[in-house]
Amino acid sequence: MTNSEMIVEVAYALPKEQLIIPIKVTEGITAEQAIKSSGMMAKYPEIDLAVNKIGIFGKLTKLDTPLRHLDRVEIYRVLIADPKEVRKQRVADGKVMKKGGGDAQPEV
Repeated sequence: MTNSEMIVEVAYALPKEQLIIPIKVTEGITAEQAIKSSGMMAKYPEIDLAVNKIGIFGKLTKLDTPLRHLDRVEIYRVLIADPKEVRKQRVADGKVMKKGGGDAQPEV
């Protein structure tokens, strides 16, 4: 690897699948360029950079953000339901949120 090359990762996760692709890039590459060169959009055609938000290590960022060596660009899926609205609806319905593993019976 030369001084102008670096490694970054592009990550995308589905409910039952996660893919992290490490790629070798040149300094000055943007998050959008890294996503496009990773092949992630070919594997997951539902990704639309005009719709999906992205981040670097969990912090929202813009497509034109220049990357640094070992950055991980994360592509976020569109939420199906707003978590705040789901909680409000549960309260309105009188439902109590469960903690833990659900209906499993404790061992005796």
